[in-house]
Amino acid sequence: MRRSSWAALVAAVAAVGMFTMPATASASVLTRPLQVVQCTGTETTTYNPGVLFQAREIGLSTTGTFTSCLDATGQVTSGGYGEQFTLFVGCNDLLGAFTGQRTITWNTGDTSVITGSGSSTAIAGQVITTFTGTVTQGPFQGSSAVQTITLPQLNALKCLTTGITDATGITTLTLT
Repeated sequence: MRRSSWAALVAAVAAVGMFTMPATASASVLTRPLQVVQCTGTETTTYNPGVLFQAREIGLSTTGTFTSCLDATGQVTSGGYGEQFTLFVGCNDLLGAFTGQRTITWNTGDTSVITGSGSSTAIAGQVITTFTGTVTQGPFQGSSAVQTITLPQLNALKCLTTGITDATGITTLTLT
């Protein structure tokens, strides 16, 4: 190896070391992998009975599937969740703030519990919900979580008749 190539290699290794490990790093930092996960997928919500303009008790069933996940360890590639709950809502009243937990089951068989709060906004015929919290159990514990769900409300006229009974849209999840 020529001297200039060797010097370049040493400089590159030193530069990587400066950015990956501070001189005062503890042993726990050395063994803990970078906890970053980015997922994309879909969420489907069904409403029973259908949501009308007049608010009433509605049973919601939500199923989310993350079909593509990237994580720093390379082990998590997909995941999903499912929930059922009841709300008192109407077509004009779907945007209230909420708190709760979401349990994600990863392709590895492990589960992470995210505890947080969320809110929704209506923009151009879509309901965009943002859920922000912290992973309180399982893989990625201690990481911050942000999930965004965009559900188009294409059948708004149904608020006057049988009600909106389902919606499917995209979702993203980021853990840092």
